[in-house]
Amino acid sequence: MAYEFERKQRIAILGGGPGGYEAALAGAQLGADVTLVEREGVGGSAVLTDVVPSKSLIATAEATNGIGEAADLGVQFFTRSDSGRAVRPEVTVNLAAVNARLMRLARQQSEDMKSQLIKAGVRIIHGEGRLDGPQRLVVSTGKGKAGTDFDEVDADTVVVSVGARPRILPTAKPDGERIFTWTQLYTLEEVPEHLIVVGSGVTGAEFASAYNALGSQVTLISSRDQVLPGEDQDAARVIEDVFKRNGMTVLSKSRADSVKRTKDGVVATLSDGRTVEGTHCLLAVGSIPNTEGIGLKEAGVQLTESGHIRVNRVARTSMPSIYAAGDCSDFLPLASVASQQGRTAVFHAMGDAVQPTELRNITSNIFTQPEIATVGWSQKQIEDGIAQGDIYKLPLASNPRAKMMGIKDGFVKLFARTGSGTVIGGVIVAPHASELILPIALAVEHRLTVDQLARAFSVYPSLTSSITDAARAMHIVN
Repeated sequence: MAYEFERKQRIAILGGGPGGYEAALAGAQLGADVTLVEREGVGGSAVLTDVVPSKSLIATAEATNGIGEAADLGVQFFTRSDSGRAVRPEVTVNLAAVNARLMRLARQQSEDMKSQLIKAGVRIIHGEGRLDGPQRLVVSTGKGKAGTDFDEVDADTVVVSVGARPRILPTAKPDGERIFTWTQLYTLEEVPEHLIVVGSGVTGAEFASAYNALGSQVTLISSRDQVLPGEDQDAARVIEDVFKRNGMTVLSKSRADSVKRTKDGVVATLSDGRTVEGTHCLLAVGSIPNTEGIGLKEAGVQLTESGHIRVNRVARTSMPSIYAAGDCSDFLPLASVASQQGRTAVFHAMGDAVQPTELRNITSNIFTQPEIATVGWSQKQIEDGIAQGDIYKLPLASNPRAKMMGIKDGFVKLFARTGSGTVIGGVIVAPHASELILPIALAVEHRLTVDQLARAFSVYPSLTSSITDAARAMHIVN
């Protein structure tokens, strides 16, 4: 008797960042024949030059701040001179050692991810890939004598996860010595004496906060009224106040027309003719998706005007066999979202149960000091009438644990549906807000009311008790 065996589904993934990595693991988990094409290393720019190294740098900056703030808690650092006198030591940062550590961590993370894929049975091809139609990848591996060897990968489903790169201004070209993008900063061996940061969005604000803590004089050039445009206004105001209190210069409503090298540093020329001189400059003016020249349009994939790939809530593109995940798509540019998109894409392609990604349930975080974490609807959307909700804000300074820890800046803000009291969003500004936002995210995800949230037992004393305190203050009278 002859038996016919069903062929394994073939999944080809272009790009090994968070989206491609999770797509590969999901495909292997469901029994597919999975091939991943990556040109740099597993983890992509998120692991090698972006999230992992930048957040490792920020962890060092937090430690530096902690030493400086210890005196407020009664902890003092002294050493003894030869005469026996107590002398306050100088806190210094060995940036060369810091950068060596964080790049080592990035490489280790990439290798760990690669090992996980190999263990799961994923085939990994190192090379430059592009689409050759809706169900095939062509990969230039560069293995031949002329560097022209190619692999062809046929697939039932293609997942594109090629990420994005820093946007470059024609009048401010990075050289990796004095003018940098955020991927180039890790070559620095000394803390910049005066760092000019062009752009006050998330990336600019995070690096400005970190280098200010590490000891740099920082000038932040912001084209808007305040830093972090588009974020919760109360949160952005707290961060800007902290920046200024810590000695940072914030130039609001200022736009950099050009950045040029000088003999000993850089000079930024603003649109109103003013100039700012510094020793180094970081350009943080957005990113560009890596979607050109890889055969997307030829394969029938629709792109936005900015070059991002149009996707729906299950990460599917205009072509049924092609999905896209991560910063190259027109969804939220977050590593956590890319990972979810990658898994969702493969689950959907293979007919497994899938939960379409809901924008309102996504948490995001800005790793300034203090951090800003958000989820759900925003206060502006409520005030504009897009969502119906009540707002309650509780300053963190009133929290007992915050007083014990010497925390003076920050707040917890809850948004609840008018009438029903269902939690529809929230903002936390606090140290490690990224860890504190989860209870509100769970409330949003599972449509809990403020009364249900308030009934949860928070530890006393704890920073999370501000969440339950805010929920109690929004009690719905039955």
